Amino acid sequence: MNTTEFLKTISAFFRLVRINNLFIIVLTQYMARIFLVGPKAEWLSYIFDYKQFMLVLATVCIAAAGYIINDYFDIKIDMVNKPREVIIGRLLKRRWAILHHQILNFIGIALGFFLGLKVFLINVFAVSALWFYSERFKRQAFIGNFLVAFLTSFSLIVLSVFYKKNEMYVNIYALFAFSISLIREIIKDMEDIRGDARYGCRTLPIIWGIRRTKILLYIFIVIFVSILFFMAYSLHNRYLIVIFSGSIIVFTWLMNKLYWADRKKDFTLLSRICKIIMLGGITSMIFV
Repeated sequence: MNTTEFLKTISAFFRLVRINNLFIIVLTQYMARIFLVGPKAEWLSYIFDYKQFMLVLATVCIAAAGYIINDYFDIKIDMVNKPREVIIGRLLKRRWAILHHQILNFIGIALGFFLGLKVFLINVFAVSALWFYSERFKRQAFIGNFLVAFLTSFSLIVLSVFYKKNEMYVNIYALFAFSISLIREIIKDMEDIRGDARYGCRTLPIIWGIRRTKILLYIFIVIFVSILFFMAYSLHNRYLIVIFSGSIIVFTWLMNKLYWADRKKDFTLLSRICKIIMLGGITSMIFV
């Protein structure tokens, strides 16, 4: 393999494992460790703490493996929904993808073992759940959306379990991550409805239609924002109250954009907006 081919392979691998999303996971876990678990004054020691590094690396490896296996099972569907973005079978061999999926999972589980029984069990659950999600549940109504949203919050839940400090602050952000991820996953199902329907998937937009799925999303948004606001209020933290009060404006705007969305590109934009909202939520940890 010459240098050009090697660089193309590395580039394809980074795209396969969603390197940008992995960076967000790293940022989330370190920011949560500094600003939520704390104390903030000792932030420099957390950056060089080998246990924190192992925890983050384990999460990143499991997430990367999850992206690989998800794309592995979705090759046919992705050839309809987003043919230019297909990597496995086009830029990288299927065997190569499965091998690296297994290696990354092994690293994630092994690191969890060294960090303690609870982290080990959480990591084993995450690996198993990602496999079953990709192989089976993704094509079923709601359960796949719920599972991947829960796994998104896993990067914060594992911090709460490992450090056992300021759990309420960590958990409120875990709930935020779960909420916005669930909303985004359902929007992505609306975006991918053509390819999903062609290959027999039973997602909410296919079973219920776009209109009723939108109504469900409106209900979810109102419920989640209300829960987040009252959790913040119960902590008597004025910064959190301001942050989640401000989120009402953001989610109201999102609901308005969702109401008018009816084309694939509209849902693609909404999916990206949800990711930006999640990044904004992560950044808000600084003010807690």
